[in-house]
Amino acid sequence: MTLNTLMNTPAMNPITEDDIADFLLNTPDFFGRHAELLSAVLLTSPHGNRAVSLQERQAEMLREKIKTLEHRIMDMIRHGNENMIIADRLQRWARCLFLVAEPRDLPRSMVESLQREFMVPQVAIKVWGVADAFSAEPFAQGVSDDVKSLASSLMAPYCGVNAGFEAVGWVVDPAAAASVALIALRVDAVPQAFGLMVLASPDSQRFHAGMGTDFLERMAELGSAALSRLR
Repeated sequence: MTLNTLMNTPAMNPITEDDIADFLLNTPDFFGRHAELLSAVLLTSPHGNRAVSLQERQAEMLREKIKTLEHRIMDMIRHGNENMIIADRLQRWARCLFLVAEPRDLPRSMVESLQREFMVPQVAIKVWGVADAFSAEPFAQGVSDDVKSLASSLMAPYCGVNAGFEAVGWVVDPAAAASVALIALRVDAVPQAFGLMVLASPDSQRFHAGMGTDFLERMAELGSAALSRLR
């Protein structure tokens, strides 16, 4: 659309704002031929009722975009640092598991190192289907069929409020478990779980439904590999 076309638009079809916007978008050299308009056109500033030129308004928009990008970059840096810290803790936890010489000591060592490295107030681990040499150990006792079914149904860690899960009764103080993470232990992609890890916190937002579970899934893989020595 040219300027002449706009000017010759019949009265019955008045020029609309869309027509003007379309003309300016398709005529990039317009303000080059009419540079005086850049300072003559006045717009309302979003930071008050004062009028500003088109150039100043454009500069304000650019500053706002830069500020938004800066915030996004800061968020990316913060998340990157947090992920690095968690990755370091996960590595130290894995190293601790590798150093456990006696298989029967693994569950206890896992619980203690999880509490220490990840500052989780309460942790409990139970496994089933273990070798006869470990069947009398506390970690292989007191697991109902309902809990085993629940564990096998968890294809991803559960994070959220404590909805009265039976497995939460394994921790020292179940009444203080406001939010929990339930992590099934299984070998590779086998549907049937052979254990369950319970992380509990009195903070209702420590484990919530919207949180990412990537690191918990890596934790499940490492824990499952270590505890497979009990089978």
